[in-house]
Amino acid sequence: MEALVTSITAVAIAEIGDKTQLLALLLACKFRKPLPIIAGIIVATLLNHAAAAWFGAMVQSWLNPDVLRWLLGLSFIAMAIWVLIPDKVDELDSAMLKHGPFMASLVLFFIAEIGDKTQVATVILAAKYDALWVVIAGTTIGMCIANIPVVLLGKLGVDKLPMTLIHRLTAILFLALGLSTLLF
Repeated sequence: MEALVTSITAVAIAEIGDKTQLLALLLACKFRKPLPIIAGIIVATLLNHAAAAWFGAMVQSWLNPDVLRWLLGLSFIAMAIWVLIPDKVDELDSAMLKHGPFMASLVLFFIAEIGDKTQVATVILAAKYDALWVVIAGTTIGMCIANIPVVLLGKLGVDKLPMTLIHRLTAILFLALGLSTLLF
């Protein structure tokens, strides 16, 4: 249960203001068809986070528990710093847009997620917990919690979110995860 709750919470909070969330907003404004966009985001996240979690599980099997604990703790602390750097999203790839909202969302979201904070968090979480499918489910649910409302609401109220506060709270969460991993 801890793996699921931590995965959902870490990714949902880390995703706020992230480039993939901004991409979800741009796709929603461009296509105005939320269901295929949401389906594309879910499929892209499942594929991307499954690969990331699998890699995290492999890392767990290669390292002894003490080295893994220090690596994970320091990785969470690095994520705390990284999350304080706001993301920007490039303009939408117009060649992808001709393939419709589902394919555009799936491909663009998958590519944007490569090397992203939430993908790195998925690797870390899968290495920390011996529950591959629970981490994949949790990180995917976290992505949905952060992105589906953006797709459904489009531009309504997104500009009113206190992004600086959200980024700081996210950094505190990752710092707490890092310190608890190192100390306990």
